[in-house]
Amino acid sequence: MDAQKKYVMGIDYGTDSCRVVVTDSSNGNEIASAVAPFPRWLKGLYCDPNKNQFRQHPRDYIESLESAMAAIRRENGEKVLLAVRGVAIDTTGSTPCLATAHLQPLALLPQFEHDPDAMFVLWKDHTATEEASRINELAGEWNIDFTQYEGGIYSSEWFWAKLLHIANTHPALMEAGYTALEHCDWMPALLTATEDPRALKRSRCAMGHKAMWHESFGGYPSDDFLAKLHPELVRVKATLGTETFETDEVFGRLSREWALKLGLPEGIPVAVGAIDAHVGAVGGGIEEGVLVKVMGTSTCDMIVGPRPASRGAAASEHLVRGICGQVDGSIIPGMLGYEAGQSAFGDVYAWFKNLLMWPLKNALGSDSGKAADGEGGAATVGAAALAASIEENIMTSLERAASAVDPGESSVLALDWLNGRRTPDANQKLKGAIVGLTLGSSAPALYRALIEATAFGTRAIVERFEQEGVAIKKIRGIGGVARKSPLVMQIVADVLGRPIEIVANDQSVALGAAMFASVVARIYANIPEAQSRMKPRIETTVRPAPACVELYDRLYARYQKLGSFIERELS
Repeated sequence: MDAQKKYVMGIDYGTDSCRVVVTDSSNGNEIASAVAPFPRWLKGLYCDPNKNQFRQHPRDYIESLESAMAAIRRENGEKVLLAVRGVAIDTTGSTPCLATAHLQPLALLPQFEHDPDAMFVLWKDHTATEEASRINELAGEWNIDFTQYEGGIYSSEWFWAKLLHIANTHPALMEAGYTALEHCDWMPALLTATEDPRALKRSRCAMGHKAMWHESFGGYPSDDFLAKLHPELVRVKATLGTETFETDEVFGRLSREWALKLGLPEGIPVAVGAIDAHVGAVGGGIEEGVLVKVMGTSTCDMIVGPRPASRGAAASEHLVRGICGQVDGSIIPGMLGYEAGQSAFGDVYAWFKNLLMWPLKNALGSDSGKAADGEGGAATVGAAALAASIEENIMTSLERAASAVDPGESSVLALDWLNGRRTPDANQKLKGAIVGLTLGSSAPALYRALIEATAFGTRAIVERFEQEGVAIKKIRGIGGVARKSPLVMQIVADVLGRPIEIVANDQSVALGAAMFASVVARIYANIPEAQSRMKPRIETTVRPAPACVELYDRLYARYQKLGSFIERELS
């Protein structure tokens, strides 16, 4: 290996796993990578979908990182890791956790080890729906609207709503926490042995979009505002400081302990943390006028624009209604970052797959753990093998059959709010719907209707941005769905009536993190320079089929009508 090589590392924490990618900073080429699932999450521990409760244990984050790094060492040797010059970390968000005065998540303490409220509250946890409603109600009455830079509506997916829910339902645990940490802030603190809250460089990306931080407020919402919600929030706010930091800044230096654990050089810079979608947008080549869709279990739609001429002055910043926020420097330092998205995208397809798989997994008793010696055991093993084979192939078969369904002939219409609505206009109380069913409705027709629903949700976001004056010149897709499902991408292009560029990289988020690592390592001066050298190529452009565009215009109008009806009925 060339001793002059300058490698950088991106660590990407998604919903299910930790991904580590070592990248050549000179060209963005992947040198080594590994993915490790979260062990407890994989077993479904601490989660209850019926209550919209999704929690993750901090040990899952530690163990998955160690597993991924061990895999890289086994497969590539230690020299690759010793050439790493910098590290950056992204995580899901808002995914906060209560922590001690030494920045230790409460779930790492023996007395709270199995308490879900002491763990990280995952982005898609919606247990705080009522608390979000209360925040919005109070914001509407206050002399300053602290939600104005969050799209004007605060979501149950975000920082203060989740803390308020714990304060309301588990006051003893809330009192046990000294502060609260976003996942993207804890990981750099852990790797740099930062234990003093005053030394913690909190993410501009996370706190701006999810915690109502804004320079014009002098930080977070006022004590009086938070006290009206719950006095404990005022106490937590006092531990947060008033500053936030952009991701191209150095958080700290890799500690000796974690250098030894991970096989990396001690003292290399670790960047300030950020939310995965924002970092993924950078990895996907975001620039002014380019909307990057991060397409996975949910979607995040990211775009950047020029910052206001007078920083911190509310009057100089044009507000975009109903999105997930606009924050100076949250995506590319020096520019306003805008975020929107859908609470469920790939999750909608996964839900339908699980629905179809229920008979095989349950009625046939396909749990391989029940297998025993003898005839009964053999039957159980056979059922398990059958179920596994079908599950592996069911989505491919569905996609092939759904592509043959004529959308003009199918009467099935769906609404994609199975996990509530993130944007436009956050409302996590909303539910999904399927209408137009007949005795002739097939599984492929339902699946296609669900794909169309997620595409219609995408169109609603694009239209809102443009109605609010945010120009969109190009649309670019990254993430698992973008590269793995040609049918989904074709339908999205047809519904939007616009071409969609597909980025040629399976790990665009980790690559974006590596770009930030290259800046904190002083290989590049800034993110645009890093992008110019490291961003991946466009592998294909999906163009709308003219015959489908007009048809989907009509179906989109039906989708909007159905959405208005469901929202009215559930209000």
